[in-house]
Order: sequence, then C-alpha cells, then structure tokens
Amino acid sequence: MTFDSIDEAIDSIFATRRRLDGAPRGLDEYTRDISLTRSLLGRARLLDAEREYVVVTGSRGKGSVTTIMAKLLRSLGHTVGAITSPHLVHWNERIRVNGRMIPSEDFLRILRELRPRIDQITAEMSAAQYLSPQGIFLAIALRHFDEQGVNIAVLEVGRGGRFDDVAVVPNKLAVFTPIMLEHTALLGASLGRIAWHKAGIIKAGGDALTLPQAGTVIDALAAEAREQGARFTTLTETELAARVADRPGGQVIQLQPYGELFLPLLGRYQIANTTLAIRAVENLQRRLDGARPETPAFIDAIRRGLSEVSWPGRAQRLAGKPAAFVDGAITVKSAESFVASVRDRAREPVAAIVGVPRDRDYAGVYRVMAAVSQSLIITETDVNPSTRFPAREAAMVAAGETAAAVYYAKDLTGALSIAREQTGERGTILLAGSLMLVGECMLIWGVDTSAI
Repeated sequence: MTFDSIDEAIDSIFATRRRLDGAPRGLDEYTRDISLTRSLLGRARLLDAEREYVVVTGSRGKGSVTTIMAKLLRSLGHTVGAITSPHLVHWNERIRVNGRMIPSEDFLRILRELRPRIDQITAEMSAAQYLSPQGIFLAIALRHFDEQGVNIAVLEVGRGGRFDDVAVVPNKLAVFTPIMLEHTALLGASLGRIAWHKAGIIKAGGDALTLPQAGTVIDALAAEAREQGARFTTLTETELAARVADRPGGQVIQLQPYGELFLPLLGRYQIANTTLAIRAVENLQRRLDGARPETPAFIDAIRRGLSEVSWPGRAQRLAGKPAAFVDGAITVKSAESFVASVRDRAREPVAAIVGVPRDRDYAGVYRVMAAVSQSLIITETDVNPSTRFPAREAAMVAAGETAAAVYYAKDLTGALSIAREQTGERGTILLAGSLMLVGECMLIWGVDTSAI
C-alpha cells in the first residue's frame, strides 16, 4: 500500500479502530489488547536493539517531563528518541529524535515497510478487536530510532499505563507525574484504581520515581513496585526545586547540587516537572556509566541542557502586541497554575479566551480565568470532531455567572478579533483551552513546532 500524504497514512493507521466507532466503550482492561502491539513489534523485530527505555505516565505534566528529560539526556551526549502526544500542529511531532520530529518521507516509508505485518495481524483479528493506532505509532518510532542510532528513548504514555501500548517496551525506569481522577469511564471511578492502571509501567527489577502523590496513589505504586521487585522512590515537597525569580523568557530555580538553574519555561508547574526530570536522568546516568551528579561535567551538562528546553504551547508567551500567553489549561487546577504563572507578566486590560471541552469542568475554568480578566471570550474548534465543546447557550450561561463582560466566537480567529478590540496593543490576551486550540495558536503566530 502506498501513501502520498501524512493524512492518508493517518487514515490507514486509524482504520481498524474506526471499525468500532459507535460501539460501547468499556474499561481499558476489557477493551484494549496490547498483545497485538507486542505481536507487531515482535514480527518486525523492533525490540531487538539494545536501548534504554524510560516510560512516563501521570495525569498532567507527563509530556513536559518527557521533553525535559530528552533535552537533558541529549546534553549528556546521548542520542535520544521521544514519543509524546497529542501533537499541536503535525502528527510527526509525536515522534522525535534529538528534538526533531520524524520527517514525513521517513514516516511514510516506514509505515509502508510495516504494512505487510500490520495487514497480517489485522487479518487474524476478531471483529471485536482493533490494532491500536498508538501501537502503530510506537512501531514507526522504534524503527526510526533504530535508523537514527537512538540509545535512550523516553516515551510518554497516552492513557493509563498497564494496558497502554507504549508501556510494552522493556523500560527499567518508570516515572510518575501527579495522578488524579481522569478518564473514569476507561480507567475506573476511584483514584486507587486509576493509580493501579498507571502503576502498570513498573517493570520487574527496575526503578520507579514519582512526584508527591495522594496517599492512595502512593499505596498503589508502592504495592506494584513490591510485586515487581522494583526500587520505589517518592520525592517529597521539600525535595522539589524552589523558584528564585522570574526572568524574561523563563524563571530561575534552585536545586541541589546544581545551585541556581535557568528554566526557559514560564509555568510554575514546570518547577516540579523539572525536578522529576533531573532526578530521573540522574537515575539513568548512574546505572549506565556510574556518573555522579556531583561531578562538574555532569552539573554543567544539566545546566546547559535545561537552559535550552523548549516546549511550545505550555504557558508560552507569543510574540506581538498585545502580549498573548497560551496554555493547554482545561481543568480548574491547570487554569489556576496558568494564571499564577503569568499574572505578574500581564498588563491590563486583560481578555481571556477559553475553549474547554464539555466533559471537563468548563464553568470552573471560566471562573478562574474571569477572576483575572476584564472580559471573557468563549470559543471552540472543530479540528478534532470527537472533542465536543459545550453548547453555546450552556457556555454563555456558565460564563455569565462569573464575568460581567462575556462574548462568544465560533472559532479562534473570531475570538482573537474580539480580544484585540478589548485589549488594544497595551493589554494582554490569555488563551486557555484544549491542545487543538493551542495548535491553532501555533499556526496563527507562526511558531515552529518541528524542532524543540
């Protein structure tokens, strides 16, 4: 089978999953069959290379930790592959080597080469099964990593962990960002059950490292680590880096033994993510070559790598007048963190553009954003038809309860037009919404997401 474009390739990748569109969805342990991905990787010999794997899961921040780790490891001299999701502009962004997304020609070629094995597996499936698109992306990534000489791969889980295709790799290090109630229809209705899903990335005899978590989560992770004979480390609040000061384009943090470090990301939440990423890299490096984080060479590499981190669309300042800040904030907690991160950098009047899917607490996010804005503009996007936004009437009622000046625009272009009328050149626009809307911002402002 030939593909002339990424769009055609994506249609092919999602083909067997689309067969089940409209069918009832259930818990991952009953509906996801990662043995099919294992079969694909085995038939294509995609796990034969000697490579270190790190798997990152959690409910928020896992993409940031993956990206920061990849940059630090690259600074230490490794050739680093990464998988993150979702993408902002290009599907290719999900697969990177040393920060560069996989070229389209390589993506298409590798998928063509894998197609016979994919077809063999799909021919053997029952009508109720599907070959996960994420599993196919993983296969493409691993072949690309082989071709590029990747010796360490840092992989972000899409959802959960125990039944997630990304987690089939033989990772010796499992990394956990904050875990909270999410995807309850697919992972379970309790925090303990969700943590059990996430804990599935811990492998026998490996290491597990987590940010501070609720007691229920710690219990689930620790139980899995004991069962797997893995070493389990929990970072405490006092062990996290401390913010020293804001700087143009980022913030200064302090973490021992590195002293003060420049972090070129605005989000306050990135301080904990950075701590986790650094400690995870220390774990890897000790195991690989016995390097100690106290050595000047190691410290210099970490400082240099961190100063070069880029992660578009996360509490990012966009160039131009008025000033504009964008973040994929679609929960109350993430909106609060976004506001805390940019409040001191914003000048009034402030207009907030908000596009939150209807399965989230959109009214709560409106409330957070309205508290720091003179006007609130509700919008949405049809980039992904499966992501539904609240009906205009419901959204306006909810927004009207929190803000005096409320507007609605059916798309981001219209929302920006309204916002600029409200702020003039001297004010500030805050954009909080789904990553699809963030991706549209990248296009409108011309942000290059191909290399980070």
